[in-house]
Amino acid sequence: MWQRAVRDFCEGEVKPYAQEVDETGQIRWEAIRKMRDIGLLGLEVPEAYGGAEMDTLGVAIAIEELGRACGSTALSISAHNGLGVVPIVRWGTEAQKSQYLPKLLSGEHLGALALTEPGAGSDLAGGVQTSAVRSGNGWVIDGSKAWITNPGLAPVINVLLRTDREAGTSGFSMMLVPTDSAGLTIHPPEKKMGLRGSPTQMLSFEGVHVGADALLGKEGQGFAQTMMTLDNGRISIGALSVGLAQAAFEEAVNYAKQRRAFGKPIAEHQAIQWMIADAALEIDAARLLVYRAAWMKDHDRDYTKAAAMAKLKASEVAEKVCHNAIQIHGSYGYSREFPVERIYRDQRLMTIGEGTSEIQRLVIARRVLKEFG
Repeated sequence: MWQRAVRDFCEGEVKPYAQEVDETGQIRWEAIRKMRDIGLLGLEVPEAYGGAEMDTLGVAIAIEELGRACGSTALSISAHNGLGVVPIVRWGTEAQKSQYLPKLLSGEHLGALALTEPGAGSDLAGGVQTSAVRSGNGWVIDGSKAWITNPGLAPVINVLLRTDREAGTSGFSMMLVPTDSAGLTIHPPEKKMGLRGSPTQMLSFEGVHVGADALLGKEGQGFAQTMMTLDNGRISIGALSVGLAQAAFEEAVNYAKQRRAFGKPIAEHQAIQWMIADAALEIDAARLLVYRAAWMKDHDRDYTKAAAMAKLKASEVAEKVCHNAIQIHGSYGYSREFPVERIYRDQRLMTIGEGTSEIQRLVIARRVLKEFG
């Protein structure tokens, strides 16, 4: 029922505008505001705070459906929920929740998390330099962040900061930084290959003052919070990847049934049928891996390896399926007149964001080796 409700919404409010969102680089706020009423802006927020209080499997289903309709919209909503809202729900004080959750669930803003820096991507522990130094009853923040989703749409940003340079991974803290803070500059959106309607921006912090109440959770817990957030986010990116692959798959099959070559629809040629069969198989496998990781999280199992496997498989399946969808379309697949061109560009981020494929393999291998003693 939930899957059908989200699909019906996306068919009417998201999918028809996907090309426009990509070409204009502007997210469609009319759709965002309507998402509030069906729970898409507070997927994991308790009902007491106005959220939908969905389990992880329900979240994965929703993000897949959004990805099937529009990659840009799906990425911004995925980041809003998993990166912007969930950390506040999970570690925020009652005062922080009361201050920020109503704004984030209003349909007028989206949430954001700032981890990556110009010199810190896969190596967050060694590369993050943006710092917060105690000053009176608060903190002063200096540094920069890069490739951040939604910051220009957010009322507040969750920011990973160094608060003790001598404490290793225990020297990081997460803080809530209002976007109207003096000294914070949100730079213009990056010019990207795909997902153009989801703003990705650089942040500069120059003597930004925040109060002691800006700390999200406990001081020194920021790195652990980040790792937990990324594990959860990998399930979401896996689901988004499945949605993009499903969209390209549907376009390819429909085109193959209509396009004729050598006297019959190309869907009747074995070479095309094998591409279709492989896509159906791989998408189903990826979806089930995403569902398994979600189920494990919902049942309080250790899901780090499962999330990495799901994200790795789903993102690489999306690459393959979208590639073959363009092959099936031939020259038309290279044209912006057909959705597969946009979908292919959108999926390319999936093997990079929330940890590259190489990092996922590292996570999986380390877990496997640990299991073998």
